Amino acid sequence: MRKTNSGVPQNWFCSGMDLSAVPLLIFLPSEWNFSSGLNMYVVESKGGAIACMLLALIFLGTWPAILTLLERRGRLPQHTYLDYSITNFLAAILIALTFGQIGNSTPEMPNFLTQLSQDNWPCVLFAMTGGVVLSLGNLSTQYAWAFVGLSVTEVITSSITVVIGTTFNYFLDDKINRADILFPGVGCFLIAVCLGAAVHSSNAADNKVKLDSLSSDHIDAVKVSNTSMIPNEAASKDLENGNDPAQKAKAGTAGFLVQLENRRSIKVFGKSTFIGLGITFFAGVCFSLFSPAFNLATNDQWNTLKTGVPHLVVYTAFFYFSLSCFVLAIILNITFLYHPVLGSPKTSFQAYLRDWNGRGWALLAGLLCGFGNGLQFMGGQAAGYAAADAVQALPLVSTFWGVLLFGEYRKSSRRTYILLFSMLFMFITAIAVLMASSGHRK
Repeated sequence: MRKTNSGVPQNWFCSGMDLSAVPLLIFLPSEWNFSSGLNMYVVESKGGAIACMLLALIFLGTWPAILTLLERRGRLPQHTYLDYSITNFLAAILIALTFGQIGNSTPEMPNFLTQLSQDNWPCVLFAMTGGVVLSLGNLSTQYAWAFVGLSVTEVITSSITVVIGTTFNYFLDDKINRADILFPGVGCFLIAVCLGAAVHSSNAADNKVKLDSLSSDHIDAVKVSNTSMIPNEAASKDLENGNDPAQKAKAGTAGFLVQLENRRSIKVFGKSTFIGLGITFFAGVCFSLFSPAFNLATNDQWNTLKTGVPHLVVYTAFFYFSLSCFVLAIILNITFLYHPVLGSPKTSFQAYLRDWNGRGWALLAGLLCGFGNGLQFMGGQAAGYAAADAVQALPLVSTFWGVLLFGEYRKSSRRTYILLFSMLFMFITAIAVLMASSGHRK
């Protein structure tokens, strides 16, 4: 670790005060091996990279549960995603102006503001391409969660991400990860994709049996029109936040499914199972491309930069990555306000500005996703982006929230439970193997 005798840059403290690197000792354990001094902080050790990945795993597994919760409460996905996009981009700016500006700028490792004026546009375009596909993937999953469920959606998309994206990253990283360990882990993720599709199919069959037990007259009586945009205060009392309606159905029952359909903003009754799976697979392909694009942006394996132009540091690349993600999300979601998809209610920008129901949660989700992505890229720059794709085990976190908050798979068939546990077992195995394959970038 390169640092001053006190352990941190001397200009952090006023003269005459010896705080002896207290902030570093509290927040950055020595095994993280951050590099400081003349250059900005960068993760250099394998231990530090794994720590970043684990923290990213928690963040990236939690924000989907928050957005799912808001959709189940009746908040329109267009409103939620606009709020989410704002703080997601703010997280990238905060990371760039702190970690990206700490220390003096050098020709080999310029700081964030210095790189903004350099001729590095080929790599900037790679970073922005990564942001575009991530934005498309995140936007798609917001609808897939309603059709397929939080747990299965995250499993399928994450598995596709690893199968395709990790293979790309392995070769882009000059094979710094151990292939004999890495690719068996990729195989486990591929199996998890198949199991995830089977879980969804089995659970859909279970739900059909439950709903068939109710008369069609009863179901029609509790359905509401899709034209209502924002539920009133009484209707917003839902099963997830602990406020019981007058006749609360038990999780997993047919009554529960009908009450959920009545409350949620994206109506799924009567829709084909293949719609949700199609959206899910599309999102998975999008997710599989953003990490390789970011890898190319920071390491320039294709030698697109002019001689003497330094590579994009991870913080600058993350800024451009998040900028394109933000711009596309704003354009698409403002369009969806007036031209909604998949039967969502039509709304307006004025209605969005007035909708404060759940806005704080949506803003929090954006921060979690932004910092989670930043930590993933910081870890990947040190240990290899193939190993950093281990954060795609985020469905383990999402499944926990899905079962705990939303009652997913309650009162399902034995077959569904066997498939669900098999899917999670393959995920646990895959994440362990993938992290064991991590190398160290020279």
